[in-house]
Amino acid sequence: MIIVTTNTVPGKEIKDLKGLVKGNCVQSKHIGKDILAGLRTIVGGEINEYTEMMKEARQKAIGRMVEEAKERGANAIVAMRLETSAIMQNTCEIIAYGTAVHVE
Repeated sequence: MIIVTTNTVPGKEIKDLKGLVKGNCVQSKHIGKDILAGLRTIVGGEINEYTEMMKEARQKAIGRMVEEAKERGANAIVAMRLETSAIMQNTCEIIAYGTAVHVE
């Protein structure tokens, strides 16, 4: 699956639009890791537990978007975007979306 943030795929021609595709993931961390992350805010620096949480959520959201595109017969996704929001404390939602297309 070709995934680009641009409206076209360089060197390819869009033959068919398959429509909007999306995938999302709501992710939270284990309470023990939340406590460790809270302690890290005292000393400063990167909070690896949350970095990993966001990475996992992005991968799941993109994977779900790709599956929806495959179900529609697409071989590429153009204009792909990621958005995030907080659902509740220490929980995030990642949404991946774009336009599924068939390119040649």
